[in-house]
Amino acid sequence: MSLRGPPADRSPAELLTFGVVNLDKPPGPSSHQVSGWLRDAVVDTLAERGVESTIDRAAHAGTLDPKVTGCLPVMLGDATRLAQVFLEGGKEYVAVLECHAPVPADAESVVAEFEGPIYQKPPRKSAVSRRLRVRELYDLEVLETEERRLLLRIRCESGTYVRKLCHDLGLALGTGGHMGHLRRTATDPFDDSTLHSAQDFLDALGFWLEDGDPGPLYDVVDPAERILEGIPSVVIAENAAREVAHGAPVYAPGVLEADDGIDHGALVACYTPNGAAVCLGELAGSVDAESGVVVDLERVLV
Repeated sequence: MSLRGPPADRSPAELLTFGVVNLDKPPGPSSHQVSGWLRDAVVDTLAERGVESTIDRAAHAGTLDPKVTGCLPVMLGDATRLAQVFLEGGKEYVAVLECHAPVPADAESVVAEFEGPIYQKPPRKSAVSRRLRVRELYDLEVLETEERRLLLRIRCESGTYVRKLCHDLGLALGTGGHMGHLRRTATDPFDDSTLHSAQDFLDALGFWLEDGDPGPLYDVVDPAERILEGIPSVVIAENAAREVAHGAPVYAPGVLEADDGIDHGALVACYTPNGAAVCLGELAGSVDAESGVVVDLERVLV
């Protein structure tokens, strides 16, 4: 069994079967439709290039409603196994709060009171159980004010319902209100500084397919390891990585180095010395131990 090479040295085909696109989702289609279009384009392109691949999957990170635009990382091929990582990170939005009466003078101070933990019950059309739950608002800022509108920047925990937040803000302001336009500007570790449109992606595939030029593809598609930025890392030997590929946990003798201060039970990413991701797992023992299990597997990536 061969392990993946360094992320920077992968071929276009390897990138398309273990990569991620920081997509700027347009208004109209659902998140599922958009990721399906990218998946189909990859499958067709690989087939036309004569590349044998059984990897025909794509997944998006954090569903956006059809009308909502912005940051929607789309994972290709085996990168879909990393979807759980996006549940760990935060999200950032810019939203328009449409008030049902003129905005009061103390609007900014009222909005500021919502920073911190809040209670939310998912809406009836959500895909999760409608149970009261707590979500954290890390930062809530009024960017602009009009007669009946507030432009908000919202930095929040994953799983926060912005539409419900806007409803609750309207009640607190005494005007009533609902969410107008919404755009996601970040989903950790991606933000809107590196967004690419679906057309950018299709054009990049076309350059590689028709002209043999993979340059634009490397500009649009990142190695899947990009998703793991911010996750504590453990470097393991290649022979240990081969054991992991067959379902074995990471044992102490196979650990070469690790980030400092990783908490017991924390989610960690394991890499080979060349920087290729091997697995996601839970830290089960000391990285300095001489024997025993150090990382219990959650997702094998090779």
